[in-house]
Amino acid sequence: MTASTARLSQPPFSVSRVLDIVIALVVLVFMAPAMLLIALLVKIQDGGPAVFRQTRIGYGGRSFKCLKFRTMVVDAEARLQALLESDPRARREWACDQKLRSDPRITALGSFLRKSSLDELPQLFNVLRGEMSLVGPRPIVTDEAAKYGRWFGRYCAVRPGVTGLWQISGRNDVSYRQRVAYDVAFTRLQSTQLYLRILVATIPAVFVRHGSY
Repeated sequence: MTASTARLSQPPFSVSRVLDIVIALVVLVFMAPAMLLIALLVKIQDGGPAVFRQTRIGYGGRSFKCLKFRTMVVDAEARLQALLESDPRARREWACDQKLRSDPRITALGSFLRKSSLDELPQLFNVLRGEMSLVGPRPIVTDEAAKYGRWFGRYCAVRPGVTGLWQISGRNDVSYRQRVAYDVAFTRLQSTQLYLRILVATIPAVFVRHGSY
């Protein structure tokens, strides 16, 4: 965390924050039966936990536990390390984007959840806790901070989002450099109007599934 990010206090309570709370509550109530079913299916497939908790960087550089329905095998981390040690191509791909197009760790159910973005529904609880917004940069892990370079302070200046410019612009088909550029643009241009435009654009983006894997 840089000195500039450390000085950031709690983000202001804005119109977008009110919308975050109201919309997140409505969606959680509406989607509660589906979320319970997904949790049960994830649990049944291998007996592992239904929800995956990963430490991400949030507002002001503070860490928080980002929630998702588990889409990978229980020993995903060990399998990743083994793959990166044995496959130079996968190692290069991971070093570039922290993603793998053909990820052997993802379960059949997990693939469906990712492509439909249903795996991200638990992040609505992160939104209610004030750790995330519905709209903002994708929450990153510590290893990704270096990829932002001098723009890392910009990332830390807002709450990370469930959706954002990156998600409606191609997701994983977009290079990491472009992703950073989208995040910087969002922090500079953020407004209630932009917030609403991104939310509306997210709906067709989820159904089209470009860059979703």
